[in-house]
Amino acid sequence: MTKDDRLILASEVGVLDIDPAQILQKGSLEPGKMILVDPVQGRILWNDRIKEGLANELPFRQWIDEELVQMDQLEDPKEQMKINLHDDSFINDPVAEGKPHYKTDYLRQIRKFGYVYEDLSEVILPMADCAGEPINSMGTDVPLAILSEHPKPFFDYFKQLFAQVTNPPIDALRETIVTATQVYLGTNGNILEDSRKNCRLLRLKSPLLTSSEFRRIENIHLRGFKAQVFRMVFDRDSDPEKGLEDALAKLNEQILNAVRDQINILILSDRLFNENEVPIPSLLAVSSVHHCLIEAGLRTRADIVAEAGDVRGIHHAALLVGYGASAIYPYLAHVMIKELVVQGRISCTKDEAIKNYNDALVQGIVKVMSKMGVSTIHSYEGSQNFEALGIDLSVIDRYFTNTVSRIGGLKIQDIQREAVIKYDQALAMEAENKPPVLESSGETRFRTGKEEHLYDPMSICLLQKAVRTDDYQSFKAYSSRFNEGRIRATLRSYFDFVPRASVPLAEVEPAAEIVKRFKTGAMSYGSISKEAHETLAIAMNRLGGKSNTGEGGEDISRERLENSGDSKLSAIKQVASGRFGVTSRYLNSAREIQIKIAQGAKPGEGGHLPGRKVYPWIARTRQSTPGVGLISPPPHHDIYSIEDLAELIFDLKNANDRASITVKLVSETGVGTVASGVAKAGADLILISGHDGGTGAAPGSSIRNTGLPLELGLAETQQTLLRNGLRSRIRIEADGKLMTGRDVAVACLLGAEEFGFATAPLIALGCLMMRACETDTCPVGIATQNEKLRCNFKGKPEHVVNFMMFVAEELREYLARLGFRTVEEMCGHVECLRQSENIAGWKARTIDLSGILAQPEKRYEGIIPGSEIMHYAPEMSYHFDLDRTLDKALFLPLCERVVDNLTAVHFSADVCNVDRALGTILGSRITRKYPDGLPEELVCIDLKGNGGQSFGAFLPKGVRLTLTGDANDYFGKGLSGGVLAIKAPAESGFIASENIIIGNVAFYGATSGKAYVNGVAGQRFAIRNSGADLVVEGMGNHGCEYMTGGTVVCLGPVGVNFACGMNGGVAYLYDPNGFLNSRLNHDLVDMTELGLHDYSLLKLMLEEHIVNTKSPLGIRLMYSFDQEKYHFKKVIPYEYRRIHAIAAKYEKNGMSHAEAISVAFQEISENGQRKEHE
Repeated sequence: MTKDDRLILASEVGVLDIDPAQILQKGSLEPGKMILVDPVQGRILWNDRIKEGLANELPFRQWIDEELVQMDQLEDPKEQMKINLHDDSFINDPVAEGKPHYKTDYLRQIRKFGYVYEDLSEVILPMADCAGEPINSMGTDVPLAILSEHPKPFFDYFKQLFAQVTNPPIDALRETIVTATQVYLGTNGNILEDSRKNCRLLRLKSPLLTSSEFRRIENIHLRGFKAQVFRMVFDRDSDPEKGLEDALAKLNEQILNAVRDQINILILSDRLFNENEVPIPSLLAVSSVHHCLIEAGLRTRADIVAEAGDVRGIHHAALLVGYGASAIYPYLAHVMIKELVVQGRISCTKDEAIKNYNDALVQGIVKVMSKMGVSTIHSYEGSQNFEALGIDLSVIDRYFTNTVSRIGGLKIQDIQREAVIKYDQALAMEAENKPPVLESSGETRFRTGKEEHLYDPMSICLLQKAVRTDDYQSFKAYSSRFNEGRIRATLRSYFDFVPRASVPLAEVEPAAEIVKRFKTGAMSYGSISKEAHETLAIAMNRLGGKSNTGEGGEDISRERLENSGDSKLSAIKQVASGRFGVTSRYLNSAREIQIKIAQGAKPGEGGHLPGRKVYPWIARTRQSTPGVGLISPPPHHDIYSIEDLAELIFDLKNANDRASITVKLVSETGVGTVASGVAKAGADLILISGHDGGTGAAPGSSIRNTGLPLELGLAETQQTLLRNGLRSRIRIEADGKLMTGRDVAVACLLGAEEFGFATAPLIALGCLMMRACETDTCPVGIATQNEKLRCNFKGKPEHVVNFMMFVAEELREYLARLGFRTVEEMCGHVECLRQSENIAGWKARTIDLSGILAQPEKRYEGIIPGSEIMHYAPEMSYHFDLDRTLDKALFLPLCERVVDNLTAVHFSADVCNVDRALGTILGSRITRKYPDGLPEELVCIDLKGNGGQSFGAFLPKGVRLTLTGDANDYFGKGLSGGVLAIKAPAESGFIASENIIIGNVAFYGATSGKAYVNGVAGQRFAIRNSGADLVVEGMGNHGCEYMTGGTVVCLGPVGVNFACGMNGGVAYLYDPNGFLNSRLNHDLVDMTELGLHDYSLLKLMLEEHIVNTKSPLGIRLMYSFDQEKYHFKKVIPYEYRRIHAIAAKYEKNGMSHAEAISVAFQEISENGQRKEHE
């Protein structure tokens, strides 16, 4: 706002050239806030005034108080008779006398719903015992539900969608202030009309119900509410073609009649009363009713409650809510929990265990919806954020309208058939008098005669024998299990090659050239051991391929060549949302820089390294606290749009213009559109990951239920890029359980020209698929940091080299067979594939893969150069025009003598907001010659104007940039030892400490250095700071989020949710009015008074702030420091303080700080293990 009554709104500062002396106020319009300009009355209304006026227009609070019904207002009905719809008496007291058939009745019920042992041990039990989602590892390697020869829960035919790049996922773990779990039951009025009757609803704290809450709803007797129960079952002996369809039609008719009769709480129950009753899959019934009501125009007149016996896990509950259920009562899961408590397998009471389980399901639903950027469960109801994988369009159109389903699959009679199979199997088990226990499905771990696994013991044995003996025939014995269709667990195993004229094998490019297109997956140093990580790097460097650091950074000692000539340096440096170890040096050691948007095993979620694996050497590389678990944010907080991604690509290209910039996406519907944006944003390569990739730690429901097969995402990406004339601009890489040369051939024909392997190289190094990576107990020394277990590591670079060469040799055979001489020739020739005709499984025979094999129209052929090319063409690559940047045009020439002979330089320049990533190219050149930065501050540049995005990104030690003016988002991103200062112009007409001077997400991932900000910063200031010392005069919401190190001094107010996820470093905040406590996220941190050392450090940083910015606020505080210092509060993480307190004791005894930290970690670990055993 200016003195001449102009209000200027823009997406960034510097759009217009405004005299600072004319500015009255500068700020940012924060999320959820409004501003109203009334030109008639000549006034501006701010957020609080607008909302206060709207809230006072009508008596909303009175309406809510008088009409909204809470659960505790409902009467709990009297004890029911034993034989009624909700009789759980046969399981309520299993040890009571007179109930000899308890175990049989209990098992009969759950078997009819398809329960298996894994549902009990890996899903229900951990949630009921710990109120959290179980963590698993190594991804999934079993067939999709539609490809399995075993009956599967109907839920398994749907996969969760997730946001990539645009509309990013919400951080449901650390930013709970933006999520809500309450739901409402009743008649929803006209949302366009404000009225009292719209408030007549029953409010539930969450969609998960207990038995008591469910009974209260079922028996509700209040004005405006009527509930009725409807059965979702069908007769076992009904027509096998029409039985289920007729049952659904009957259910829908009953529902329509009831709603027209003013029933507004529809309870769908699948309890079984007769031997011949088969439960309709609750998801099918709920969605059928939901869409029936929509079609009839009655959906807002009633809400759905599902009393569902088939709900076990988070994915199931999320699906029911996503397809229309407002509340869920998972009664059979509760039955199982009560039994587990009786058995002593759960350490709390029945009620506590059920509460834990329900809470875990609710948290899981919040996490699932947050992957799509949805913040409230009430909004998530009926959102249908899923893709069907194995359901025919006839079923989709009728019962799941507008859900994406691309490979066909089960018709309604097939769904009936599978339900009957499960039912009959339960009866057969009973008739055979099998032991009264649930059988294992072999879903997680291989079990003979159960579910197939790609990596079963035979596959592991054959592959390890082949690579250890360098025997190609043994490898062929391994690969033939998949290539010849003996194990068909993937979509690509249902493709055949179309016969073509072959070429002699001798004419095909050699394996030594092909392997240069091969890469190992992004496995972080932390998730796997030092030995395994370095062995992969050595192997891939020998081949001329590339290994990937993962998101855990890399030890700088690996930059040195070994005496043997081998290099342990990973060619690919990953930049993930946690930005662990991402420094100027790290980036400049890369041949390729990979931006990880998502991971195949857990898209929509951040990385997770359990605290037990954060050993001191891991913490040192990641610049975090030993023993404290590390979780990366689900989104990159500097990527909320494709334009933001383009900015990060530009930043990284400035940081290392010799490296390729790649973007990692995960297969899902719409990934082709995102890939097109990535191509336009200037990336060199797009990586499409399949859903079955490995992981060191991830929630089990994410591993099994999120993401789609590689073939779908790869085909969509290739087709979309070709359709839009973009394919030749960019390379495509594929990964996701690639195991053989045939797998690579199929991926190449679908459009990939580079290929990633992760699980297979680990198998080659000795992995036995114990699936215990997250526990730090890997017996072969791969997925552990435990030094004793690491001694068991027997892997050698030769083993990985042999595997890669074997795959390349086998690929050569397919190239020759199909008439191609090079991988480039083969790329994109999808006409060489067709769907197999010889399919044994009755479910697999229903799929239609024609969409994957479609050849898109090349609409821009002859119009856009290169649009007809089906693979990457170097001459079509994106050009950044870095020569036009201020760094190259001015900074590098003026700083040449500094780089060459360490001569100091000091100069000035004007800047504007188009000068993005200013100083980054200069910093890159310095880092290349001086990896640790300059020995002293030799480059000082005074700048004036509006700083562009990513000002000073990755600035190394020895460089100081001082900006007089203001700057946009991402100020100081990845600061790597440099010094930044920004101050308001002396002639400004506003108070600097009360106005925004830099944008959002400043100092994201800063690792070292210093900065001084003479004004207020936007949101997420110092997010993931791990070592920089920063002074600022105020900040927005989510300040110091995920901070793991460094020091932050804030001289002004902070926004809400300060220190969320902060587990390292210290913050000192000026809080004269006592507001900090209410704005602090207390989950991981404590707010305390300062000690003598703290006051000394605070005073020193305040003095430096004054020197660098001439801050009036800083001067005032320093003038009265002896009085004002008591208004400062110290925020410090509990675990960070704990380990440093223990270390301090050992330092007093003469240990170095590093030694003391190591001993402290060991002491804490031993105490933790002792408690676990107790």
